Amino acid sequence: MVTPRTPWSLRHYIARCLPRLVLVLLCLTPARTHAAEIQWEPLADGLAVSIWQPGDRCREVPSLLAVDIDPERQRFSIHNYAEEGLVAPLTIDDWQTRTGHLLLFNAGLFRVDFSYLGLLYHNGRSVGGRRHAIWQGLFAAEPTASSGRKARVLDLTVDAFDERHPAYREAAQALMLVDRKGTVRVRETGKQAYQTVVAEAENGHMFIFKTLGVVSLHGIGRCVRDVVPGIRQAMAMDGGSSADVLVPASLWTREGALQARASWRPMFDGSGAAHIPLPTVIGISPR
Repeated sequence: MVTPRTPWSLRHYIARCLPRLVLVLLCLTPARTHAAEIQWEPLADGLAVSIWQPGDRCREVPSLLAVDIDPERQRFSIHNYAEEGLVAPLTIDDWQTRTGHLLLFNAGLFRVDFSYLGLLYHNGRSVGGRRHAIWQGLFAAEPTASSGRKARVLDLTVDAFDERHPAYREAAQALMLVDRKGTVRVRETGKQAYQTVVAEAENGHMFIFKTLGVVSLHGIGRCVRDVVPGIRQAMAMDGGSSADVLVPASLWTREGALQARASWRPMFDGSGAAHIPLPTVIGISPR
């Protein structure tokens, strides 16, 4: 038979346990406070990933899948289902099986017939539509000249892009999100969705962010500008159910990676979410 605790013993129990509870809570909260300290897990040369919690300065922004890419070590390639002779778009995991890329993420917006909205180039040739008059962001990679950065986020309001003689072999147009002056280039409409963001860092690396919950474009743009150090410019790819990022399970077999970040793998390798067909994706492979 269990004897009920007396009021004294209850107070004594609380006095002993409360400091431990406070310590546990303090250990759990720094990830939301120190938002800029993204804890990267390297998976390949020039490729690292993280689950990032933006913190108190971005309370409206949920956790994100974060990818750090060094374009000096990883090559970008754009794939469009029609240009590759496929009869229908593929899901991102089927794209990975087809291409073998170490990372894949969704490109920009498309029409109901899956045709691309805006400029789209692969291997120096146009495979998309006309330049969109309002969306001024352009992901550009693999320059034709040997000098310069291997990948960029261009702002078409100030950066030149010759459509007849492109300076980059791979390019995809979408929405400009944060420009080099720090201006968030979308209005706060209150509309929320899953988002995929591509950002160029001052050190030449490219960041990919995919939210694990819904957020407004203005909210994620403001957060990337204010909290992520060293961001030069950022653009938003297609959002909603099209927002997708995949790092194949094979990369998580590196010694120590799976043990250290076991809970991350399903969110990156595609096994933890449903996927819709994507007409256009962007992938990376080692140089």
